[in-house]
Amino acid sequence: MTRKTQIVTRALAAALAATKLIARAGDLNPPAGPVAPTMKTLTEVEPRIAINATNTPGDSNSLFKITQPGSYYLTGNITGVVGKHGIEIVASGVTLDLGGFDLLGAPGSLDGVSVTTAAIQSNIAVVNGSIRVWGDKGIDLATFGAINCRVEGVFAAFNAGNGISTGADSTVTNCSAYQNSGNGISGGNGGTVSNCSAAFNGAAGISTGEGCAVSKCSASHNSGNGIVPGIGGTVSNCSASQNGGIGINAGFGCTVTNCSAYLNAADGISTTAGCMVADCTARFNTLDGIRCFSDCVIRGNTCALNGSGSDGAGIHATSSNNRIEGNNCTSADRGIDVDAAGNIIIRNTCADNTIDWVIAANNVVGPIIDRRTPASAAVSGFSAPSSLGSTDANANFSY
Repeated sequence: MTRKTQIVTRALAAALAATKLIARAGDLNPPAGPVAPTMKTLTEVEPRIAINATNTPGDSNSLFKITQPGSYYLTGNITGVVGKHGIEIVASGVTLDLGGFDLLGAPGSLDGVSVTTAAIQSNIAVVNGSIRVWGDKGIDLATFGAINCRVEGVFAAFNAGNGISTGADSTVTNCSAYQNSGNGISGGNGGTVSNCSAAFNGAAGISTGEGCAVSKCSASHNSGNGIVPGIGGTVSNCSASQNGGIGINAGFGCTVTNCSAYLNAADGISTTAGCMVADCTARFNTLDGIRCFSDCVIRGNTCALNGSGSDGAGIHATSSNNRIEGNNCTSADRGIDVDAAGNIIIRNTCADNTIDWVIAANNVVGPIIDRRTPASAAVSGFSAPSSLGSTDANANFSY
């Protein structure tokens, strides 16, 4: 390359560089007025309020106290002290995000998180963290009647009272309550409990007020009953196993569907009056698989190997006006036991019980067909004669 060519090349490179600088330089005539900052403030980055001694100072009975509506969050673990709540709430419209941190109580401490004012509070949420070993309840939103609250993603364990307590019209979801001395989860009237587990608690696993819905929950190894819905409640797609009392103990007018009750120390599922129990499974319970009082529908259930205490029925109706239909009861002391008049018993099947049917006088009963030895031929093909022994659509069968 000649010297002249080198000079030309360098000149072109310099011109190109100058062009780039000009392109980066921005507007040579900026708008009038002061230049505004382009970075976000700390408040804009994190608009919530941190729980600390400055923002939420405690008092004589709390480590920290929330007195104003807003969104609050933890920045670290909290350790409890004697005679104080961990976080006290005395305002409505509060969301408390535990941020995955641990609220660890101490002997003689009070609640982990608690609403403590007699003025009714509402719209309080406690989410995402662990609350354990407090001297009373893990979360208490119920004692002073807070309403329309939410507890989600909380693990409550080893607390001296209930693990989680909520008031009316509140929701508890995706929570776990383990080895609390009271109930695992206790809900007020009109609330919901969903996708929760309650195990090894000192009283009931899950207990709710009137008109509540419990769904997709498990209750196991609790000292009391497993799941206890209040009057008019529903329990669906739940499991209650190895509890010290009744697996699912339903109040007046409850509906229990698609549930499993297994190895409970009393009845698997027990109802009072006006209830429905449908499409459930009750196995290996010490007393009855399903027990009902009056005005109930007991339909489509599978009851097997109940009465391990040598005195139990697959289904046991203790009063009148019950419809017992389409159930299968096997391997118990009694298959279907009806103590009083005025019930209807149709389309049920029983097998391998000590006695399949024990039915008081003056009930409406479809024919009971004994097909324990049907003597039917083997079937291989596309048709075969009936071995039912009856054409009555409402017949009951021993088989």
